[in-house]
Amino acid sequence: MTIGYVLDLVGVAVFAVSGALAAGRKSLDLLGVVVVATATAVGGGTLRDLLLDRHPIFWVDDPAYLAVIAAAALLTVAWSRARRPPGNALLVADALGLALFSIGGAHIAETAGVPAPLVVVMGALTGAAGGAIRDILTAEIPLILRRDVYATASILGVCVYLGLQALGVDRSVCALAGMVSVAALRLAAIFRGLHLPVFSLADRKDAGSSRVGEDS
Repeated sequence: MTIGYVLDLVGVAVFAVSGALAAGRKSLDLLGVVVVATATAVGGGTLRDLLLDRHPIFWVDDPAYLAVIAAAALLTVAWSRARRPPGNALLVADALGLALFSIGGAHIAETAGVPAPLVVVMGALTGAAGGAIRDILTAEIPLILRRDVYATASILGVCVYLGLQALGVDRSVCALAGMVSVAALRLAAIFRGLHLPVFSLADRKDAGSSRVGEDS
């Protein structure tokens, strides 16, 4: 069992926790919890494998992923009933999953021999798509579409990973640095309000209406 495989299992477990917490906030039944947790944990990797034409899909080839997801989801339910999770538990779990999956997805894309820009895209897709699917299933605006630093953290983390490799740094060190970068940026967005500029036509329209009223 390689370190990469262990990190992959940890990644699906963490994302499954975030999916289970999101399902709990919507008061879904146990089947709904497992479904949302599974979609969150394997959604990004499935899209990556389909785009890279990797067959069979990683979780179809190894059912251990589904076992880990189900266990993580049900343990989250049990833990939540015994002790109420902190308010930011879902976002923190999602941040850790984003970090693990972004770099893991980038490594898989590298192995497939795609150019560096596509490595970045596949890393971000692997990290962010599962959370977007989770949010859609639970009727929330996906985090990737909000002003919070989310996919941007994934992209920058993968760039750190690739940049350090280009400088000759050991790949394991590059992977760790990339994951830390993703997690640090995402956690800064959660706890420090780090966000991207917002494009809003509504504000400009309202301002324009006010000026018209003033002119008249």
